[in-house]
Amino acid sequence: MTESPTFTPLGEGEFHARLSRVGEMAVVLFSTPHCGACRAWKTLLPKALGETGAQFFEVDVAQATGIARYYDIFHLPTIYLYRDGRFHAELQAEARIDSIRAATQALLTAPAQEEP
Repeated sequence: MTESPTFTPLGEGEFHARLSRVGEMAVVLFSTPHCGACRAWKTLLPKALGETGAQFFEVDVAQATGIARYYDIFHLPTIYLYRDGRFHAELQAEARIDSIRAATQALLTAPAQEEP
């Protein structure tokens, strides 16, 4: 049985540097510990995308307020996809494994969006 991927915390001063070193795909979850929807997505994302080789990161916007302001994060959870160390798209999907997979596949086959 393979172990589920874990989320690496990202904080102020390391966000862009760490993501720039990620090959393939990185999934960044903007959340807070008290957000129930965030906890649900934190469980769903590895189940939906764990076999893609994606690396998973989490930004606690209560602590990394500069990052939250930089990206104008207004609602939680917010999920960004990075590809080859660069922003690719914001993931918006129903909180279901098949919807997450389908939306991610569609986003990754489309051209990269502008970074927010």
